[in-house]
Amino acid sequence: MKRLSILGSTGSIGKNALDIVRMYPDRFRVTAMTAANNTECLAKQIEEFKPEIVAVIDKERALDLSRLLKGNHGPEILFGEEGYIEAASYKNSDMVLLAMVGSAGLKPALAAIESKKQIALANKETLVMAGDIVMARALENGVSIMPVDSEHSAIFQCLQGNRQKDIKKLILTASGGPFRTKPLHDFKDISLEDALHHPNWTMGKKITIDSATLMNKGLEVIEALHLFHVLPEEIEVVIHPESIVHSMVGFKDGTVMAQMGRPDMKGAICYALSSPERLDLKLDFPDFTGLGALTFEKPDTKKFPSLLFAFEACKEKGTLPAVLNAANEIAVNAFLEKRISFQDIFRHISKTMESHTRIDNPDLFSIIEADCWAREKLESLI
Repeated sequence: MKRLSILGSTGSIGKNALDIVRMYPDRFRVTAMTAANNTECLAKQIEEFKPEIVAVIDKERALDLSRLLKGNHGPEILFGEEGYIEAASYKNSDMVLLAMVGSAGLKPALAAIESKKQIALANKETLVMAGDIVMARALENGVSIMPVDSEHSAIFQCLQGNRQKDIKKLILTASGGPFRTKPLHDFKDISLEDALHHPNWTMGKKITIDSATLMNKGLEVIEALHLFHVLPEEIEVVIHPESIVHSMVGFKDGTVMAQMGRPDMKGAICYALSSPERLDLKLDFPDFTGLGALTFEKPDTKKFPSLLFAFEACKEKGTLPAVLNAANEIAVNAFLEKRISFQDIFRHISKTMESHTRIDNPDLFSIIEADCWAREKLESLI
């Protein structure tokens, strides 16, 4: 029985993880859960899975959750950053699924590592911001970090039985999002509703916008550097509209290995929770004859400069990846609130990165300072 802390249980990753727990109650038990604002959903999850502790974003949500639970004897209710950290390091958990959105996942991730919990990582921002620090602490504490993103899970699976030194290239695939074929001159007319309509995947709002801008792929490039110990020039991004090939690994003998499946996050989540065992998820294989062909294209960085921003951050290192991530979070939130246009996302991120004075080899304090600076800078641009 593996005991789980699920940080972000009301989001798409968290809900998929709970579906797996529901399928295999003899294999998994949820002992801690967290959410931000969706207390109604969390209350229903608590009633079904009966965790021992839960955490929400603030005291108001904690009181709201207590009212929804109607005073029944339930879990201890915590709130704020301290609550998230407590859930991440909870003594009765063996593994932490980090499915929180954005930079809020960094401190809970470090707390989980210090508590020697195994990590299933869906919060890519943790490694984007502080990958060197996180991976070093994981190594010191004997903690394994299992990737949950479908792309990194695919690479991890392709590397099983292969040697690190034989890697020549990691090939990350991207669907291209809803605007892959849209001409650049029409980007000025992109609405929020258009951007939230992903052609293949069902995800939360923030990651859906990141997919529309290709920033999600840019952040995944930075994440891959840390997870797989490669150089920026050893990573390639290709557009794959069918979303069947989740990513590939090229080896020095010219061989390429690909991991394929339908665009469903349960496979990647379950592999992180149960590896090396594979559990039956009752998922169908792709209909290869129905598909007819799998296609691949080069990304258009004139339309989607997010990839250029990410590779720049990879090469410059220091605090620039944290600035990129923070600027993107604020820009996406402003777009979701209809305060800026779709193209403004790119413009504001670029200006924020250009204005930053990079700190090399930063400690955690410097990274958090850079994160705060970038948020204030981008808000001032808006």
